[in-house]
Amino acid sequence: MIGSHVKAIASGVALLSTMTFAWSISGTVVTEAGAGIPQVEINAFNYGGIGTQSDAFGNFVLSSEGASALSQDFSGQFSVHYTGKILTMEGLKAQTLKVAVMDALGKVVYNKEFRETYGSLTLDLNKVAGQRASFLRITSNGSSNTYMLTAKGALLKEADVLLPMLMFAKAGFENRSYQMLAEVEAGVTIVMKAAAAVSSSSIVAGSSSSSRHHHGNSSSSTVTSSSNPGPSQQSSSSVAPASSDNDTQATVTVDCSGKTAKVGDKQNMSVTVDGKQRTFIMHIPSAYKGDKPVPLVIDYHPIGGSGNGEFGSSPYKAKTDPEGVITLYPDGTSKPGGMGNGWNVGPCCSNDDDVKFSYAMIDKLKEIACIDPQRIYATGFSMGGGMSNHAACMMSDVFAAVAPAAMDLNKTNSAACKMARPISVINFRGTNDPVCKYQGGDSGFNDGLNFLGAEGTFKFWAEKNECQGSPTKNSNGCDEYSNCKDGTKVVLCTKQGGGHDYGDASIGWPFLKQFTLPASFVK
Repeated sequence: MIGSHVKAIASGVALLSTMTFAWSISGTVVTEAGAGIPQVEINAFNYGGIGTQSDAFGNFVLSSEGASALSQDFSGQFSVHYTGKILTMEGLKAQTLKVAVMDALGKVVYNKEFRETYGSLTLDLNKVAGQRASFLRITSNGSSNTYMLTAKGALLKEADVLLPMLMFAKAGFENRSYQMLAEVEAGVTIVMKAAAAVSSSSIVAGSSSSSRHHHGNSSSSTVTSSSNPGPSQQSSSSVAPASSDNDTQATVTVDCSGKTAKVGDKQNMSVTVDGKQRTFIMHIPSAYKGDKPVPLVIDYHPIGGSGNGEFGSSPYKAKTDPEGVITLYPDGTSKPGGMGNGWNVGPCCSNDDDVKFSYAMIDKLKEIACIDPQRIYATGFSMGGGMSNHAACMMSDVFAAVAPAAMDLNKTNSAACKMARPISVINFRGTNDPVCKYQGGDSGFNDGLNFLGAEGTFKFWAEKNECQGSPTKNSNGCDEYSNCKDGTKVVLCTKQGGGHDYGDASIGWPFLKQFTLPASFVK
């Protein structure tokens, strides 16, 4: 399978303009004594819907082929083929199309602009795609992607690669994670240790939560119930005004004059938080005109990922772009001995204040773009789903609603909050998720993460939002509490047999955009 995979790439793989490199890995899972371990569950933390099992001898093969989150043909985008120095673009719908070829130093060696280009376009780059040519930049209707020209075809440049972090799990053994370092890896040996008899209840982890104006709030690892935070916990709710029915209907006037943000596909941005530069990608679609306020969506990446990887993988952009919605893709940070870039939703993954970072991003966007402060939303996949759940709890004074996927609230941090107000939440979960188990509990990685579970998180939000009655099935087949305080809703979309995967943006985005932040919370 590895050989055929590489052969397919060499023959010129068509990559969507939002895709990252294809990747594949093969190897063997063994005990410390070197014996193959059969039936080990192998899944990618940061790629939705990709997994396999080791065979009877411990051998395994896994690749990005068939990854649902990366292979969707998003509406309005096009495919790129590059074979034998012939460039072909299909599915074009461009009023203005620009094609540039650059060398390794960034010098432009070919540049051509096309008007009203629809369908397909073929260009012969034999005269320019010699040793000098390294990169190809295609700009369609103001949105750009840069590709690396190689013998394998037109590939997104290496800085854009989101290589997978894999999880190996089997009962009786300690979980093991592995970060791929190259597109294709073969002959990899994964050693799994026999599990020690350690109770998950022994985990003690302290972490700091944040609010808009307060810091240093402590949360206790003994918190397992979400409905009654301890009296020592503080949050922005201590200073936030209470909302009323009239307040939820009020509209804040936004002056769009003087905003400097322009349409652009992937614009690198940064803010300084606690003396440290934090980075994120800002995406402003061509539908944004700057003459009226638009929603803002913050999309958090999975563990080991990046804002750029989430930009390429998230299904939400395809739904929000036609409406002129601005989207942000922040970069998490890592801690020594951690699992790569992640979010401070527990003691495992980051020492930085990601709540303060999120506030800073929002403030920055309000300065430069015409953002509707009452329509700011969050979403994310895997640990990004955990971060968007976390943000809902810690930042309900700025987010109107959130749509997490594939991760629940963490007992030792996220669930220990006192909210500023009720907030609408839709969670997407799979019953067979091997990374963040549907039933909740210890993560299995000795990282201090201990989850409420899908149904536990569902009940948590129902209690926080003071929902009345029992949940019912909505039109999408999801469980929903619809009779909640201040018109909020709490929804759990469960995919029977589903794994670790992105949520359904065709359900998530219509849910999010129906909610607005009460006017009294707008600063």
